[in-house]
Amino acid sequence: MKTMQLREAKASLSVLVAAAANGEPTVITKHGKPTAMVVPIDEGRKLYPQNSQKDFVDFLLQYPGGIELERSESPSREVEF
Repeated sequence: MKTMQLREAKASLSVLVAAAANGEPTVITKHGKPTAMVVPIDEGRKLYPQNSQKDFVDFLLQYPGGIELERSESPSREVEF
């Protein structure tokens, strides 16, 4: 696995992307400490599946105790037309 400083990675981003497309991950360091990694897209999708983010409504519907919402049909204020 290749390691590259952030400064060098900025200057050669297209090289990093080409390496990742060929299945070669690259670790990017900042001040000598590993900070990020450029990996092939398939490896990234294994870590972060695209369908893992659910809609907020689905999240609420899966609430263990269930949620019962009631809506008041009365107007909140007098309206003159």
